[in-house]
Amino acid sequence: MEEKAYWIAFNQVRGIGPARVAGLLEQFGTLEAAWHAPLRRLQQSRLDRRALENLLIARRKFDLDKEWERVSASRATLLTWLDDEYPARLRAIDSPPPVLYLDGALMPQDDWAVGIVGTRRASVYGREVARRLAGELARQGVTVASGLALGVDTVAHQAALEAGGRTIAVLGSGVDYIYPAQNKRLAQQIQEQGCIMSEYALGVRPEANNFPPRNRIISGLSRAVAVIEAGEQSGALITAKFAAEQGRDVFAVPGNILHPGSAGCNRLIQTGAIPLLSVDDVLEQLDMERMLEQRTVKQYIPDDPLEAALLEQISGQPQHIDELVRQLTLPAAQISSLLAIMELKGLIRQVSAMHYVRA
Repeated sequence: MEEKAYWIAFNQVRGIGPARVAGLLEQFGTLEAAWHAPLRRLQQSRLDRRALENLLIARRKFDLDKEWERVSASRATLLTWLDDEYPARLRAIDSPPPVLYLDGALMPQDDWAVGIVGTRRASVYGREVARRLAGELARQGVTVASGLALGVDTVAHQAALEAGGRTIAVLGSGVDYIYPAQNKRLAQQIQEQGCIMSEYALGVRPEANNFPPRNRIISGLSRAVAVIEAGEQSGALITAKFAAEQGRDVFAVPGNILHPGSAGCNRLIQTGAIPLLSVDDVLEQLDMERMLEQRTVKQYIPDDPLEAALLEQISGQPQHIDELVRQLTLPAAQISSLLAIMELKGLIRQVSAMHYVRA
């Protein structure tokens, strides 16, 4: 049995989210071991009574083989925290989804993504802003992330595709259940030129409670989030809130103060969001020159085994070059040269004099 089958199983147990999955991994080493653990050991874990009861019921009823066969026979690709292909930016947020279902493919350039969200009842103004912003970002090599909803989301995905760029659609349902149905053709195009993504299992229908959590994925994948048009109660504001909590830049398009569809954006600006007056505002904030520089370096400088070894020694905590020299027992000049190349590639950052962290 594939270890990923156990990730699928735990992902469908109510009350066991990212924090509890992390706790189970810490205690048992693998989710397979946690799934088969005796009751006594499970009672010593961080599961509360309800989560433990749900797990015991799931262990009796869940057919691991059948579910694994269903996923294997589908178009979906499955990523977990253990996979190198799992998006690094998303992995770093609070409560990253333990499992991601993909229809389509993620690419390295998707690390440079901007979330574009807004109301389903977009005005002519909102739709035109979304079209221009998404199209120009796509032409500049930026991936557009959104939620496949009607209105602003749909326009953003379409504009990115028409510009020949990449786009990611994050669903509040399984990747095999496209919602809304009007966007099935658009979803097919995204699968070919980007990626459909969800943390929900195959066959999961689009329930109202699924959409707020999926918004944290849109912002988590993105370097910045732009809210094009949103009313006071718009779900786009939830995405903006997640983005702010995740340390992403939040942009909002100013709108008519008499139009209810602009109330949310105007409020965001009032409380600190960056007014979005042109695509250049986003591009400057993203530091596009640096992005192009990193892509050029990655294209022309091959990967080096020593870079990989050095990267393993660098974490989120600043480390001085002298410490890295001791750990790798290489000459200081060689370590310094490797660090310079890796910084150009965007793999690491120098946070103070001769101190480095993972990017």
